[in-house]
Amino acid sequence: MAKAPRWIACRVLIAAALCVLARTGAHATPDVVVTLKPLHALVAAVMEGVGTPHLLIDSAASPHTYAMKPSEVRRLNHADVIVRVSKRLEVFLDKPLSLVSKESRIVTIDEETPGLTLLTLRNGGDFEPHLHDDDASGHVHAHPVHADAHEAHDHAAHVHTENPTASDPHLWLDPRNAKAIGLHLADVLAEAIPSAAERLKHNGQALAARLDRLDSTLAGDLQSVSGRRFLVFHDGYQYFEHRYGLADAGSVTINPEVPPSARRLSEIRARLAKANIVCVFAEPQFAPRAIGAIVEGTSVRQGTLDPLGASIEAGPTQYFALMEGLARDLKSCLGGAG
Repeated sequence: MAKAPRWIACRVLIAAALCVLARTGAHATPDVVVTLKPLHALVAAVMEGVGTPHLLIDSAASPHTYAMKPSEVRRLNHADVIVRVSKRLEVFLDKPLSLVSKESRIVTIDEETPGLTLLTLRNGGDFEPHLHDDDASGHVHAHPVHADAHEAHDHAAHVHTENPTASDPHLWLDPRNAKAIGLHLADVLAEAIPSAAERLKHNGQALAARLDRLDSTLAGDLQSVSGRRFLVFHDGYQYFEHRYGLADAGSVTINPEVPPSARRLSEIRARLAKANIVCVFAEPQFAPRAIGAIVEGTSVRQGTLDPLGASIEAGPTQYFALMEGLARDLKSCLGGAG
């Protein structure tokens, strides 16, 4: 049998070497998939200079009602690290995650992050302290997880829930929680990418310092509107309110997956004057047309709040733009803009 020409043999060897390098490179930086934009921003900040995480919900869609595409399911199947907020929030992941490789690292933030403060879910849509005679103090009934108990008690609304252990999953809207998340993810990713462990942990510490500065700035900016009452479309802002002493008087819809009934809208409209509501906030994720009808003919203003920052470009600065935007939109509608 004649030998293959030397140039053919060289090409075969080069091709084989390139395949090995490609496989090695692919595994050097694991494929990291993150569900929501604010969480993705924190992961991206930790991974800066190391790799780029993939964002699952890169649209104005709500995680409460999201339906995955086949391509996204395939993406999950090949992911090395999958980061989600809570089993309670991203319920659309239940079945897909049951099918992913056992080698995939699934990070569930509210279950495993040290230093988080978790608040109990509020039921009923009415959050005003004066509505509940059993709590004259108006202190929040929260269940801190991995945190000092005093951190979870602040001037806010009374909390009722049928399941006292169920926590509100919108936990990223407190910069202190974002700081804990960033530090935890730096440790998780350092284990997944040992060669970049030092860089990842440095990024985590730098992110923590930036979040401390953001927290201080927001506290000062929101002080002027802390006593002005408002309604939100759905109860997704408890952590933001709790951190900065804001006076959320309730939500338009009790369940974000179900549009508010005509009766509910009538009740809300009747409460506007009695509760001294200054502003009612819609959300781009749900685009409720009913908000305009609620405030029509009243002095109550209408605004928009976005707990996900859907219109903000994904990346390591998205979280900061989101939080600054929430503060700006609240001040603008409540009449507290400087």
